[in-house]
Amino acid sequence: MNYKHLYIGCLAWAAMVFAPTLANAQEVIHLWPNGAPTNNEFTEPMSDDGEHASRVTDPTLTIYRPEHPNGICVVSCPGGAYWDVWYVHEGSSLAEWYKCQGITYCVLKYRLPNHHPSVPLEDVHETMRYLRSHADDLHINKIGVQGFSAGGHLASTAATHYGNAVERPDFQILFYPVVTMDPAFTHMGSHDNLLGEKPSKELEELYSNEKQVTDDTPPAFILHSSDDDCVPLRNSLAYCQALNDHHVSVTFHVYPVGGHGWGFRDNFPYKYQWTGELEKWLREVVLKY
Repeated sequence: MNYKHLYIGCLAWAAMVFAPTLANAQEVIHLWPNGAPTNNEFTEPMSDDGEHASRVTDPTLTIYRPEHPNGICVVSCPGGAYWDVWYVHEGSSLAEWYKCQGITYCVLKYRLPNHHPSVPLEDVHETMRYLRSHADDLHINKIGVQGFSAGGHLASTAATHYGNAVERPDFQILFYPVVTMDPAFTHMGSHDNLLGEKPSKELEELYSNEKQVTDDTPPAFILHSSDDDCVPLRNSLAYCQALNDHHVSVTFHVYPVGGHGWGFRDNFPYKYQWTGELEKWLREVVLKY
């Protein structure tokens, strides 16, 4: 099969027909119908304008099924500095691109921590449990986690903080991720929203994911722009080095321009490059992993 022609045709088709809404969603799952294990203690109701949500207390998983699934499932954790969840721009906007490749795609509208750092991670773990228990119905056998910015911190936390094989992602995809909670090079908004303004050094280290990598950490695909003035490139560099030190497979792309938050936008000058490289990595690394 000519994968280049398949990719180009798929991208062109998606660009013509796809509008970034939930209209193409096939299933919306409420993760904790009987109540979540940890209360994030928001006193005001959720705010949701159809593009992003804040003060989320009822997390949902939106599942997009491809016509011909290839066994791969990607769970996306959108960014928003742990203050919002931008579930369209860094979530559903990628659904048709993934579906066209035969990949089951999920967007997690996770609970915001409100200084309770375990809260969003509980949602990722429950997502992994749900998907693995429904793997036969979804026709999936490899489940990875994807994250953007602060969602990249959540995704890399899921890849380094798991209690068993069910919770462990099979791979991780990180877009301009916050990785560390070290005040020297973290994104302080994400740091403060996750941990509070004056957390202990022990808590900062626990959620500095470059310090939590082991030989069992799943393989990674990482993208960042060197001119990102919001989340320093050093986050990805430190994580990449830690993965390499533990002999974990890592693919790392650094782009000279683009800043922060480009997601799936057409005006990012390297969109063709990163989508092509990610498609190749999913096919040649994840499918063979």
